[in-house]
Amino acid sequence: MAICPECDAEIEVDEFDVDKGDQMSCPECGSNLEVTGLSPIELDLAPDDDDDDEDEDEAEDDEAEGDEDDEDEDEDAEKDDEGWEE
Repeated sequence: MAICPECDAEIEVDEFDVDKGDQMSCPECGSNLEVTGLSPIELDLAPDDDDDDEDEDEAEDDEAEGDEDDEDEDEDAEKDDEGWEE
């Protein structure tokens, strides 16, 4: 048995089926937990995946900037086309 650090619920964990660093969720409160000790089983709140979220946000920002660059190129092309007509 292990104790959820968030809600103090008892969680049944098979000590032979987990390794340090494994993640699970509390069946009572739904918190993401990480195994931090094996004998006895100790659980702590799992670190958030903020790094992954930041990477996704940066990728979305890069895509948006790329779209703006395309619009600038289109405007430049129109100006060039207008110049040829004169």
